[in-house]
Amino acid sequence: MAAAPRWLDDEQQQVWQDLLTVVIGLPALLDRQLERDAGISNFEYSVLARLSMTEALTMRLSDLAAQCNSTQPRLSKVMVRFEQQGWVARSPDPANGRYTLATLTDAGRQKVVDSAPEHVDQVRRLVFEPLSSAQQRQLGAALARIAAPVREQLGDR
Repeated sequence: MAAAPRWLDDEQQQVWQDLLTVVIGLPALLDRQLERDAGISNFEYSVLARLSMTEALTMRLSDLAAQCNSTQPRLSKVMVRFEQQGWVARSPDPANGRYTLATLTDAGRQKVVDSAPEHVDQVRRLVFEPLSSAQQRQLGAALARIAAPVREQLGDR
């Protein structure tokens, strides 16, 4: 006979509901702010920002998709738009022609620079300002513990 389900207790249920509010609501609020202030989505900002944080401003599309938790087709559509805007250039990977590289252009880097201040302010308001320094550290430690098995199951990094 199957074991009875292990239900969440009241405290766990409240934590779970608060986490769902953050997981669902935070991206929506970040999208809203970025669309209003920069004309891009949170996902698009994430793609540009990840490219901007690499030493050569270049990544393989497959690696970029994995880091952004995206499918290849979704990222490819974004790359077409970014190329049209002059923010990204795609080219074959000289080390292995089966891969395609995305390189952030000067215009793309400027888009990140121009978009970042309001985005960071929004992140600060929504995530960090409600917490004390100690709570921020506790949140960081708790999220790292939750993220580790999630990343493992997703097959990331």
